[in-house]
Amino acid sequence: MNAPFVFGVDLDGVVADYTRGFRDVVAEIRGVESETLPLDRSWDFNEWNFDADDFNRFHQIAVNERRILATLPMVEGSAEALWRLSDAGIWIRIITHRLYTNWGHAIAIGDTVAWLDTHQIPYRDICFLGAKPEVEADCYIDDAPHNIEALRAVGNDVIIFDQPYNRHLPAPRATDWFEVERIVHELVADGGQHIQPQIPGIDAGADRLQRRQSR
Repeated sequence: MNAPFVFGVDLDGVVADYTRGFRDVVAEIRGVESETLPLDRSWDFNEWNFDADDFNRFHQIAVNERRILATLPMVEGSAEALWRLSDAGIWIRIITHRLYTNWGHAIAIGDTVAWLDTHQIPYRDICFLGAKPEVEADCYIDDAPHNIEALRAVGNDVIIFDQPYNRHLPAPRATDWFEVERIVHELVADGGQHIQPQIPGIDAGADRLQRRQSR
């Protein structure tokens, strides 16, 4: 039996809208309107006038006190696309670097799993780490420039999920989750593997998600 195609999926900036959720926390702490902090921002948040230690300080408050990892908004279409890929036989491996804040690992892990459950994201396993080249996957999707470059440097296929801070990097690039699906299907086909069609009469993943969300 052929091994499944493993798709390594980053969360923040790909499935979860970290910038939007983090912006609300920063705006609240600073006492300003969220709209004064642009969503189109660079990797180091220059547009938000961060000082050297601001990100670390705000991120720690956001994760440990405001618990944003349990409440981040979804990137549109991500859950539905992941269900369709999972139903087609793709092994979804969540890979995220959320153990960033010291003494907050239990909160970060618990809130991440709770968020995945709340939004009914399909996955077979989950890895919390920063060095993503250490994780075995047939293809990755990420938004962080340093992760993309490190993964590609050792020969991995990486789909860039389009963000303002990664547009200097070459394709393949996806601007939405329909494009992600298309690229994954192409990679599977190029590798000589086959996408399994949904079996007639079996509950479809994306439809199942929509019905459960409407309850």
